[in-house]
This record gives sequence, structure tokens and C-alpha cells, in this order.
Amino acid sequence: MDDDTIITGPLYASRKKVYPQATHGTFRNIKWALLVLTLGVYYLMPFLRWDRGPFLPNQAVLIDMPHRRFYFFFIQIWPQEVYYFTGLLIIAAMTLFLMNAVAGRVWCGYLCWQTVWTDLFYAVERWVEGDRRERMIKDKKGLTFRRVYELGLKHFLWLMIAWWTGGAFVLYFADAPTLVKQLLTFQAPGNAYIWIGILTFTTYMFAGHMREQTCIYICPWPRIQAAMTDEWALNVSYESTRGEPRMSTKKAAAARAKGLPAGDCIDCHQCVAVCPTGVDIRDGSQLGCIQCGLCIDACDIVMKEIGRPPRLIAYDTDINIARRPQGLPPIYKPIRARTMIYPAMIAAVGGLMVWKLATRSDLGVDVLHDRNPMSIPMSDGGVRNGYTIRLLNKQANDRHVRLSVSGAPGLQLKIVDAPSPTEATVPPDSTLELRVMVVAPADEVPQASTNVTFTAQDENGKATATAKDHFFPNG
Repeated sequence: MDDDTIITGPLYASRKKVYPQATHGTFRNIKWALLVLTLGVYYLMPFLRWDRGPFLPNQAVLIDMPHRRFYFFFIQIWPQEVYYFTGLLIIAAMTLFLMNAVAGRVWCGYLCWQTVWTDLFYAVERWVEGDRRERMIKDKKGLTFRRVYELGLKHFLWLMIAWWTGGAFVLYFADAPTLVKQLLTFQAPGNAYIWIGILTFTTYMFAGHMREQTCIYICPWPRIQAAMTDEWALNVSYESTRGEPRMSTKKAAAARAKGLPAGDCIDCHQCVAVCPTGVDIRDGSQLGCIQCGLCIDACDIVMKEIGRPPRLIAYDTDINIARRPQGLPPIYKPIRARTMIYPAMIAAVGGLMVWKLATRSDLGVDVLHDRNPMSIPMSDGGVRNGYTIRLLNKQANDRHVRLSVSGAPGLQLKIVDAPSPTEATVPPDSTLELRVMVVAPADEVPQASTNVTFTAQDENGKATATAKDHFFPNG
């Protein structure tokens, strides 16, 4: 920039309030269905029951922080099994990438939490204040007694939704009916009230006030997906070759009668009016477009009214947008490298997790060798090594477990300060830490460090767990 250049005016555009208009049609119905489904699952899931037997919680989905467990219906995840969460994160990421490869930001338009809750808040706003035109007129007129009442009612309902959103979240961390009773009688833990307050505030601000600003300025996904998409992905697009030049219905009819070009777009701005981010899709692909398809529904209604074919705005690919001016027919390529790789990765990770769940044992053992000293010589010439062994019992009943060691001849195992030298009782759904000594007799002390295997077996022999470590002849 030259030194003589003078900048006048603001360096940024101030926010222009968006007043989305209600519409109906295929994509609006899909959004309503997904809104009811996703919010229904979120709000009601903590109250579902699942009988796991005595001594275990009967909440279907529970994150039990005090006991460090995650329960999901018949699945129980322990802290040692954090790799399942890693697998779920990989599957979630690959699913998001697959959705992007198929239809751009379709996640943003239909399933993102910001979209779902903002849709719900918009529905409340329309119910209290009216549709787009009414809200715009009321905002221009300023405050009246009725306007204050409407605003107060709207924000009260928003806060109630936000409050229940925060409340539903904490119910996943404790028995839901019990915690609800404690919350209502002000006997719940302080952390519950703190997190409900935080989530109430964030939901109210993001869904009620920040709205499209979250999608445009805060969320990183629009920038990421723009770099990941390709020319074959379906995106909401305006068919300019058919829509241009824009003119009224009468002018278009007159132009067609004279053999002059006339577009189907009558410049009614309905596509802009219904957009939750205020985007004019006729200007092409934009960062603010969340691919929700509401502009398609709005445009189809107008096309039906003026007797023109639907889908002037539709899901289309960049390839077809470039082919139409050349008079070439549209082509689609749903099966390509990325739409095959992502499902393959989802299937591979999902299959591995299912296999691991199906074959995992409900008995576990971990071994930690003493570090100082590594070994202790005995008066009779033998050598002793010390270990800390942790037994894991995933069943809902007491479990009698027998310990043994193998890997070198003559090794003798003894549990320190226990009634039995080789047996222990592990409480239900818990771990038991034991001090164990392994002794090599004088005539059978290994000449070098030797791999040994500790085996834990329950009393009926149905479950066995092993762990490997080393036996050191000298420390």
C-alpha cells in the first residue's frame, strides 16, 4: 500500500441482524425430524433404565466419575479401555469427512448442535413475536408494553430451554431421577449447579444471540471443509444459466414471447429471507452457507406459484455448474476414492472395536516390578523379586482368583500378608492391589534377566488373564 493511500470508513462491516423467515418443504421437514430426534435423545436418554444386576447402576447411559466407569446399555468401559473412546473419535471424524465428501457442509445444516438449538430458539421466537416481517416491523417501532411482554416471554422461554439443556447434561454423570430430586430440593452437589449455570449461559448466548455469527466467525469447520471438499461434492447451488437474466413474471413472459432470453428468477429474495445466516445463494458458494436447503424449499414454492419447474436452487456439484453453460448434461460421481476410503476406515475401526468388545475378558491383571532394589539375594542363595499386582474384576460379584507365575523353572509365588499365598478375593466391579514376592531357589536362579508371565484365573477356570514382566537374578 502506498504511503499516500487514505483509508476512509470502517475496516469491518457491522453486523446486520438476520430475520429468517419460516418456510416449508422437503428440507424443512427433514430438519424438523432431525431436531426432534436429536433433542429427544439428548433430553430423555438419562432417564432410560438398563438392569445390570446388583451393585451396579441401572441408568442406560452413565459417566460414573467417582468409580471411573462409562456405561452404555450392556457395555461397560473402564479407564484402562480408553482406546474405545479413541476409536469413537476416529469414527466420528471419518463420518464427518464422508459427509463433507458427499454433500459439503450437510453436517452444519442438519446435525450440528449450534444449528439444532438455534432452530429451536428461532421457532420459539416466531411463536412469540411472529414471522420475519412482523419482527422487523416491531424492532423498528421500538418498545411498547406489548413489545416488552413479548421480549420478556421470549427470553424466559429461551432461558428455560437453556437451563434444561444444562440440566440434561449433568444428568449423564449421576442417577438422573435422584439428581433431579436433589436439584429441586437444593441438595445436589455444588458442581452440578455450577455446570448447569455454565451450560445455561453458553446455550442461551450461542443459540439466542450469537446465532449465525458462531457459524461464520467462531466455528473452524467451514475453513477446514473448504480445503477438504472437491468438485464432485453436492452443495446448495443456484442454476444461473436458467435463472438469469432476472426479471418479473410479466416481463419474462413478454421476453419469451419475443424470443428474448428471460430467466426463471424473479428476484423475490425469498431464498435470502429464509436463510438462517443471511446468505444470498445466487452470489455463489460462500462461507456463511451451511447447506441446510431451506432456500431450495423457498424457491420451489415460488416456482410452483409462477408455473416454472422446481429446483432452480438445488444440491449440485461444481462439475455440473461448469458443464451447463456448455450445454452438457449433468453427471454425478458418488463412488470415488474418498467416498470409498472413509467408509472403509469407519468399517475397519468399528469392526476392530466390536471384535475387541466381543473377545475382551472380564478379568484383568497388571504387574509393576519393584525398582529399588530390582532383586534381593537370600541367605540360602536364592533370589527374590518384588512386584505390585493389580487384579481387575469386571463382574458384579466377589471373585476368587488364583495367581501363578511361569517362565523359569522353580519359581515360587507368594502374596504378602494374605491368608493364602496364591489366592485372593477381588470385590465386585473393582480392582485389588497385591504385594507379591517371586523367589527363585538357589539351584535354579537364572543366569540373566528372564521373561516371566503372571497368570490370574478365576475359581471356575472360565476366565484367565496374563501379564508379562521380568525376573532379575541381581539388582
